[in-house]
Amino acid sequence: MKPEHGASSLTLLIIRGLDLVFSLAALVVLSPLLILIAIALRFSGEGEVLYRQVRIGKRGKDFKLLKFTTMMKNSPSIGSRELTLPKDPRVLPLGRLLRKTKLNELPQLWNIIVGDLSLIGPRPQTHRYYSFYRAEDRVWIEMIRPGLSGVGSILFRDEESLLSRVPDPIDFDDKVITPYKGQVEHWFAVNQSVSLYIELIIMTVLVVALPSSGWRQSLLRRVPAPPATLSQLLES
Repeated sequence: MKPEHGASSLTLLIIRGLDLVFSLAALVVLSPLLILIAIALRFSGEGEVLYRQVRIGKRGKDFKLLKFTTMMKNSPSIGSRELTLPKDPRVLPLGRLLRKTKLNELPQLWNIIVGDLSLIGPRPQTHRYYSFYRAEDRVWIEMIRPGLSGVGSILFRDEESLLSRVPDPIDFDDKVITPYKGQVEHWFAVNQSVSLYIELIIMTVLVVALPSSGWRQSLLRRVPAPPATLSQLLES
């Protein structure tokens, strides 16, 4: 088996610098949009603007991930709990648009600035989902900052759609999708580099702007192979 080596200290320093430059620039450019979304949320739905959820970050430490509110209050305690299903009744009308366009993730630019996140990294999980990762995957994932986007985010850009095609979405997500996410995030942590960081930023923009593009398939050829039941869904 090929030895696994993570990124060098210099690589991590360069990536942190790029995180700050890109996220600060994005906050400045997108500030009018952020204000408009905040106003719209304040005067629609339940009046909540930001949603804070505890996620697991670098070194296994908890932090509060920021998102624009897209769901009803206390939604993690009702229905399918932390899993959002297709046509989930807990999602607010404006929330559907924000989730589809990923605009609900923009407040995480602040998480990047304060050091909770990187632009690219393993997607931070709640304690429930993190428990489905293999121990050998968690060791590597905890070495680096989680990301606003990353390999897992790109591969599962339309996760809700994937779950609509299986008989038991919660069970499939727990036993198939989530453990596989741990494997691909492990792959990223081992192969992290400045060039891969830039590539995944570009790929993130493309899969959001052009969902039908073949970028996901090109990435699938490089990461660990998914289980057969999941491979059929990802390739379709």
